[in-house]
Amino acid sequence: MTRFVFITGGVVSSLGKGIASAALAALLQARGYKVRMRKLDPYLNVDPGTMSPYQHGEVFITDDGAETDLDLGHYERFTGVHARRADNATTGRIYSDVIARERRGDYLGGTVQVIPHITDAIKDVVVAGTDEYDFVLVEIGGTVGDIESLPFLEAIRQLRNDLGHDQTMCVHLTLLPYIPSAGELKTKPTQHSVKELQNVGIQPQVLLCRSDRPIPDNERQKIANFCNVRPQAVIAALDVDTIYACPISYHREGMDGEVLRYFGLPHEGSPDLSRWEKIVHAIREPEGEVRVAVIGKYTALLDSYKSLAEALLHGGIANNVRVKLEWIESEEFEKTGDVSERLQGVDAILVPGGFGERGAEGKILAVRYARENGIPFLGICFGMQMAVIECARSLAGLPKASSTEFGPTSEPLVGLMTEWARGNELLRRREGGDLGGTMRLGAYAAKLAEGSRVAQVYGRTEVRERHRHRWEVNLNYRDRLEATGLRFSGMSPDGVLPEVVEYPDHPFFIGVQYHPELMSKPFDPHPLFAGFIKAAQKRQTAQ
Repeated sequence: MTRFVFITGGVVSSLGKGIASAALAALLQARGYKVRMRKLDPYLNVDPGTMSPYQHGEVFITDDGAETDLDLGHYERFTGVHARRADNATTGRIYSDVIARERRGDYLGGTVQVIPHITDAIKDVVVAGTDEYDFVLVEIGGTVGDIESLPFLEAIRQLRNDLGHDQTMCVHLTLLPYIPSAGELKTKPTQHSVKELQNVGIQPQVLLCRSDRPIPDNERQKIANFCNVRPQAVIAALDVDTIYACPISYHREGMDGEVLRYFGLPHEGSPDLSRWEKIVHAIREPEGEVRVAVIGKYTALLDSYKSLAEALLHGGIANNVRVKLEWIESEEFEKTGDVSERLQGVDAILVPGGFGERGAEGKILAVRYARENGIPFLGICFGMQMAVIECARSLAGLPKASSTEFGPTSEPLVGLMTEWARGNELLRRREGGDLGGTMRLGAYAAKLAEGSRVAQVYGRTEVRERHRHRWEVNLNYRDRLEATGLRFSGMSPDGVLPEVVEYPDHPFFIGVQYHPELMSKPFDPHPLFAGFIKAAQKRQTAQ
């Protein structure tokens, strides 16, 4: 029997429902249960693919090519279970599907309404393809009380009746603010938030209360009395120094035991949390520190690079060092044309993905500095493309080398590919077409050259990595670039699309067209990030 756990949030946004959901899933996994996670988002965009990183943070890509909420990245990093397109649905997608059915005449002339048609569509998303799992955790985006969330809350209220209370439960995440002048935690915001949930017909069974200190017994009892839950079901979600300590912290507070007790499952004893204890120990007690400069264009909101930051942390775990990140806006370099002042003394340089011309010249300057000074370099997607353009300008005698993404150019080192293959299907795109969902998205295979640096890093010559890009490196320039020393060391299986470039005689200089950060886990660091941080550590030791 599949059991559904719905996670809602109240009081304020950004309380960390995604981390809380992922940590609970990790605890259930540690007790031997098979879990799957899903996210329902209340915004009207069909997916976050066309949203600015400043609006919504990073876009997380699944193997099957879905552009999804960044919380799905947390789900994967905590559970190791690869997310799918079916695991993220927005209001926009739900309404689009329902309207499409209405246009086809699927509703036989009936009036299409929020109840039952929209709520039925939401319920279908929740339960589809879940029979093989012991637990399905479903996070509801937004904050209880927002008008946008009402259809989703109504849908899970109905599912409680459809499936039965022995198969469903609700966990509500709230905030317990501490008021210094009063010298106490305040429970009233939590009480009001639960009342909002009760007003739409949902009674939470567990309250997960964010707090910077333990909950005193009298406050815990007060919350239980006013919110109609057991005192043991008022769980403190205490602040921790690393998100990977959350499973350990939640277990100490009794979170997993309370969930299992509600479902009538064995809840005594402790799960095997040795994996998380090792990770937390490596983070808290490293043997050294390396400085990595990240030359980005969305650094004002670091959620834009959430998976990247986590993957670099994982690389540090693999090498038992702390990774100190220095986020640098690439436009800073364009103002002065000099990068040495900011980059002098860093142990490694990373240029991440991005879109558009803004900040591109600053990234190219950073690439050149890394190449000329033997500093370990990793270029991801747009970063790889800037590395190719830098090579063309500085070494191949092509000073006008550029990307057609920036406008017409006489030397298109990077251009818009009009078609590529996914399995047996040929996909096409065109300039001026829709932006949403038209990129090269999802997991694709790549072949790495025997004896190349990247093949050594991976320990194999065939990989499968996730992509999200619209422009590709122009293979017509390969011979001229390789004559300078830049090697095309990874290609698509058909040999048409460049996937990896490197300088073999550089301590570590690799550019990849895909996004390796999306595949990294704290218990399974991605080889590229482990190798990148190892190179940074080696450079620091040599200095």
